[in-house]
Amino acid sequence: MRHAYLRLSEAATALRDSLEAAAAASGLSTEYPEAALREALDAVRSYAPPELDLTHLPFITIDPEGSTDLDQALWLEPEGGGWRVHYAIADVPGFVPVGGALDAETRHRGETAYLPQGRIPLHPEAISEGAGSLLPGQERGAYVWEMLVNADGTSTLAGLHHARVMSREQLSYPQAQGRLEAGDPLMRLLHAFGEARRADESRRGGANLGLPEQEIVPVEGGGYALHARVPLPIEEDNAQVSLLTGISAARLMLGAGQGLLRTMPAPDPEAEERFRRVSVQLGHPWAAGTAYGDYLRSLDVTKPQQLAIMHAAAGLFRGASYTAFAGEAPAQPLQAAVAAPYAHVTAPLRRLVDRFGLVLCHAQANGLEVPGWVSEALPTLPEAMKAAGSAVSSAERRSLDIVEASLLAARVGERFEAVVIEGRLPASGAPRQAAIPAQAATAARPTAQGSGGNGNGNGNGGSVKVALLDPPVEARAEGGSESGTVVTLELLSADVQAAQIRLRVVQPN
Repeated sequence: MRHAYLRLSEAATALRDSLEAAAAASGLSTEYPEAALREALDAVRSYAPPELDLTHLPFITIDPEGSTDLDQALWLEPEGGGWRVHYAIADVPGFVPVGGALDAETRHRGETAYLPQGRIPLHPEAISEGAGSLLPGQERGAYVWEMLVNADGTSTLAGLHHARVMSREQLSYPQAQGRLEAGDPLMRLLHAFGEARRADESRRGGANLGLPEQEIVPVEGGGYALHARVPLPIEEDNAQVSLLTGISAARLMLGAGQGLLRTMPAPDPEAEERFRRVSVQLGHPWAAGTAYGDYLRSLDVTKPQQLAIMHAAAGLFRGASYTAFAGEAPAQPLQAAVAAPYAHVTAPLRRLVDRFGLVLCHAQANGLEVPGWVSEALPTLPEAMKAAGSAVSSAERRSLDIVEASLLAARVGERFEAVVIEGRLPASGAPRQAAIPAQAATAARPTAQGSGGNGNGNGNGGSVKVALLDPPVEARAEGGSESGTVVTLELLSADVQAAQIRLRVVQPN
C-alpha cells in the first residue's frame, strides 16, 4: 500500500508541476510584488467608506459554490407590475491607489485566472477575498445600480449610488435553485425578472449559446476530475441582472460621449449562410424569419445532430474586443450576441476594465467630472485586456489539456463512445435523430482548441472533432465521420507532459 501511495503522490506532484509550468509559460505568476502587497494592506487599513448608507437593503449574493471573491450582490422588489432592481458592485476603486505599484500590477495582470491548481487573482487576497469582497454580514462599500424594469423586460436606470451596503446571505447556485423550487418569494421574483429579460433579449435579436460548462474538480490524492455542468435556471436569471447592468452602463457612456464598450461584430452574410446550410443538413433547419437566439433556444443538445449544430453556432460570432471612445460614438457600438451596446462594469475584483467603468459611469450618472486618471486610461485598456485575455486563455486551455491527458493516461487502448461535433456534413436528407445518453449533452466545452491541443491527430483519413461521453473530454480524432453521429473511438496515447491525447475513429455507430 505504501508503494501505491508513493506512486500516486509522484503522479499528483508531476501533474501539479505540469500545471504550474503551463501557467508560467503563459506569463502568469502567483507571486505578487512586495510593494503592491504593502499598498493593498495600507489601502485596506485606510479605506474610507462612502457616506451614503444603504445597509437597510437586504442584499444577497449568488455565486459558484465556495466563492470568496464576491463582486456582486442583488436585491429586487415588485414595482408597478415590474421590478425595482438594486445591484451592488464591489468598491474596488477605493482600494487601488492610482499610479502606485498595485495599480501597475493590476494593469499588467488584467484579469483573474481560474486554473485547476488554484486561482491567480487580479488583486491581492486582502482585497479580493477580504475587504473588497461583498461577504455576508460585513459592511462594504459598493457602487449600487438602481434599475426599473417593466413587465415586458424593458428598463431604465433610476440611479447609480456610491454607498455602504451589507449582504445578508451568500447562496450557491444549487441553493438558490432549491429555494426557487421551494417557492421562495425572492427567487420567484428573480426568475420572473429573468423571463422578462429573456423576452426582451428575443425581441432585440440577442442570443445565449447553450453549451454546457466543463468544470475541473480536485479529488483526493491530488488529481482532478472533469464534470460537465448545465447552468441552472436561476443561474441564468442571475446572469440577466449582470447583462442588464452592462447594457445600462453602455447607454450611459454613449449618452455622455465617453466610454469603453465591449463590442463584437455581427456575423458576415457568408458565415450566416454557411450556418444555415449546416442546420439544414443536420436535420433542424434555421427557418427564415426566426431570430438567431430563438433558434438556439429551440435546440435539444441531448440529440447528437443538434449538439453539433450548437457547436457550429459557437463559430458564428467572433471578434469580441473593447472599444474606447471620447466624443463621437464608435461606428460599430454593438455586442452582436447581446444585440445591444454593452460594457463591462460588474466584476471589478476579477477584471481590470470594470474598475474604470464603474468610476466613469458614477460620474456620468451624477453629473460629476470624470477623473483624469479614468479618461487617460480608457484608450490604453483595450490592448491591456487583449494581452491579459490571451495569457489567461492560453493557461486555461493548456491546463485543461493536461488534466484531460492525466485522466486518460492509464486507459490507452480502451474504447470510448463520442459524438462527432465537427466532421463531414451529411450529403442530403434529414439524418437520423438518434438518442444519446444524457451525459453526451454535457460532454463538450465551448472553448476551441488550437492545433497544439489534445487529440491533434493527423491520420491519413483526416480528423474530426469529438466530444467523449465519459469522461467529458473534447478532442480531435483521426478518421472521418459525419457531424452529429455517435462513434466508437480508440485511445492511442495520452501524454500528460505534452498535454496531448491521440484518438482514432474505429467504428461509426
